[in-house]
Amino acid sequence: MQKRYHVTTFGCQMNEHDSERMKGMLETLGYAEVAEPDQADLILFNTCSIRESADSRFIAHLGHAKRHKRNNPDVLIGVGGCWAQSVKDEVFQRFPFVDVAFGPGQIHKLAEFLTSDSLTAQGFFEFEDFPAQLPTKRARDLHAWLQISVGCNMKCSYCIVPSTRGRESSRPFDGLVEEVTRLAADGVREVTLLGQNVNAYGRDLRPQRRTFAELLHAVDAVDGIERIRYTSPHPQDMKEDVVLAHRDLAGVCPHMHLPLQSGSSRILKAMRRTYSRERYLDRVALIREHVPDTSLTTDIIVGFPGETEEDFQQTLEVCEEVGYDSAFTFVFSPRRGTEAAEMTEGLVPHPVKIERMERLVEVVQRRATERAQRFVGRTLDVLVEGPSRNDPTKLRGRSPHNKVVNFTGVATPGDIVPVHITAATSQTLAGEASLLATASAR
Repeated sequence: MQKRYHVTTFGCQMNEHDSERMKGMLETLGYAEVAEPDQADLILFNTCSIRESADSRFIAHLGHAKRHKRNNPDVLIGVGGCWAQSVKDEVFQRFPFVDVAFGPGQIHKLAEFLTSDSLTAQGFFEFEDFPAQLPTKRARDLHAWLQISVGCNMKCSYCIVPSTRGRESSRPFDGLVEEVTRLAADGVREVTLLGQNVNAYGRDLRPQRRTFAELLHAVDAVDGIERIRYTSPHPQDMKEDVVLAHRDLAGVCPHMHLPLQSGSSRILKAMRRTYSRERYLDRVALIREHVPDTSLTTDIIVGFPGETEEDFQQTLEVCEEVGYDSAFTFVFSPRRGTEAAEMTEGLVPHPVKIERMERLVEVVQRRATERAQRFVGRTLDVLVEGPSRNDPTKLRGRSPHNKVVNFTGVATPGDIVPVHITAATSQTLAGEASLLATASAR
C-alpha cells in the first residue's frame, strides 16, 4: 500500500513554504497526503518558536500523535522547524516517541532518514550555506513562495531566529530569476519573496553584490508574473530604491509590511532594533511621499521588559500618526536563549499587558477602518482565490493592497477582475464585479 503523510504547520510564511517543500519531497518518495494525522503513516510537525502560543498548540498536537503511535507502533513522527532546532539537545529525551527531528535548514535530511536501512531516531541540525533545492507542492496553483535568503544577521533581543535559522545567506541572483521564469511557465501569477530580513538580500553575494531593488526589477520583468509581494523587511534596510520600485514597477504591489515593534526609542534600543522612532517615521514619510496609496501593515509587541505607560503611549501615538491598514499585535513572552529572557527589571505584569493590548487593538482597528474607507467607490483589480469563506454565494480574492475582497460576480480562481468596492471594514472590502468585467477578466 502507498504510504501516507500529514503535515501540520505552525508559524510564519517561511514555515508555510518549508512545508510545501516537505510535501513535494515526500511525494517524490511515493507518499500521498491525507487530511487527518490519524490516517497517516508519517506525521510531521513544522514548528515555530517565535510565539509561546505556537509552542503550546504544537505540544497539544504532539500529545495526540503520541497516543496515535501507541495504538499504531509503525507510525513515524517527525518534528522539524525552529522549535526543533531550539531544543535540539533534548528533543529525544523529552519526547522519546519522536523518530526524527530536523532544523529548518535540514529538510532534505528527512528524505535521507526515510530511505535509510534502519529507522532509528535521528536528529539533523547542522547549518548549511543554503538548504538543498527541493520539489514543492504548492498550496495554491497561482501563487508561489520564493525563498530568496535564509537566516538573519540582526540581534533583536527578543528573537530566537538567528539561533534557529543561522546567519544570513542569499540565493544566487540568476538562479532566482530562472526559478521565477519556471513558475510563470507553470501558471503562477503572483510570487511572494521570502527572507527573515528580506530587503537585506544580496549584500553577502560575491563577487558581484546585488540589491533587493535589483531583484524586484528582475522579477517584474518576467512575463506572466502579475503581482510581486515580499516579507518580512526590516526598517533599517527599507532604502529609497525599494520604495521607488513600488512606485515604478507595475507588478510590485502597493503594500509594505514595516515592523514597528514599539513606538518608544528607549524600548527599541532595549530590543536592539537598530532604528529609533524618528528614523522609523522618516521611512514612513518616504513611503507615503512616493507611494501615497500604499497599504502599510506592521508588528507590535506589548509589554516588553521595562515598558512604562509613557513608552506605551508613544506606541499609540505612532499608530495614530501612521494609520496602519492592519497590525499583528503580540503580548511579550520570553523565548529561551534570547537576551530578553534574562531581563529581570521592569517586568510588566500580565494584567497590565492585557489592558494595554486592548487599548492598542482599539487604536489599530479604528485607524484601519478609517484608512479602508479610501477604497469605497473605487474599482480595484482583484485576483480571485475562490468562494468567500463566510458566504459561498460570493467570491473571495485580494486587491493589490493585500486587502481581502468579498464580492458578487462570476469568475474562476486565477482571474483578475475589476471589482467596484461598496463597503469596507478594518479587515475586508466588499464589492461587485460586473458581467462586462468578468468577460474581460485577464
